[in-house]
Amino acid sequence: MPYSQRPTDSEQSNWREKLFEIIFEADTPKGKAFDIALIIAIFLSVLVVILSTLKSAGEEPYKTIFYALEWFFTVLFTIEYVLRLLIVRRPLRYATSFFGIIDLLSILPAFLGILLPGSGSERLMIVRTLRLLRIFRIFKLARYLSEATALKHAFYISRHKIAVFMATVLIVILIASALMHVVESAAGNEDFESMPSAMYWAIITMTTVGYGDIIPITTIGKATTAVLVLVGYSMIIVPTGILSAEIAGVQKSKNVTTRSCPSCMYQGHDPDALYCKHCGESLNKDSKSEV
Repeated sequence: MPYSQRPTDSEQSNWREKLFEIIFEADTPKGKAFDIALIIAIFLSVLVVILSTLKSAGEEPYKTIFYALEWFFTVLFTIEYVLRLLIVRRPLRYATSFFGIIDLLSILPAFLGILLPGSGSERLMIVRTLRLLRIFRIFKLARYLSEATALKHAFYISRHKIAVFMATVLIVILIASALMHVVESAAGNEDFESMPSAMYWAIITMTTVGYGDIIPITTIGKATTAVLVLVGYSMIIVPTGILSAEIAGVQKSKNVTTRSCPSCMYQGHDPDALYCKHCGESLNKDSKSEV
């Protein structure tokens, strides 16, 4: 396994090595089986949370069944979370990472329900849905990581253009809403009696959603609406064009790999990388554990 980066301290690395291979690596049969099982468990736990919001779920025997299933998945994810902390070099670094926080939030509401009964904190377990984001990490496909890196880079280098675009949109909304507030409120249209209401109308109109809950009654107001719709159609394509141009210009001279840093679990390193680009720890499997 050329890309397995595991803790190697002679006294405690044996069992950690095996667990690391299963939990964090997707290039082995055991690791792949664990990843698939985890994804299935996440989907099922989310399904349980969704179904538990039904009215009939609050009646027996469904209430007891859903309660037992929620705690089954809570215990399962708690064991997984603890194991992840045990096998990484820097538990605190992983606990404060993006996926570490998501993993903690997925189990925390259940325990808060015990400490604060009747608080309704159990409903917060819907945050477990965020664990589905792990599917992108679990698959660990290098080609997807490469595309994700290119997309992230395109967002970064085009941030100034997008900021200018958003500022232009805001200015157009402010001008249109101010005009509509003055014209429509003078005509007795209570829908435009305040600037915030007019801004809400402008945003809905400019994005061509058109709920129809706020409508102009004056000729000037209707003409402004028509112009704003046309402007909205024209401006929708601007951010798409900016990102498309930047993505096309991104040079992908190096393909990222599926290696995971044993300290922070960051993945997507270059093939010749010696240190993690996120935390700076060594990617060398012979480096000593610092747990």
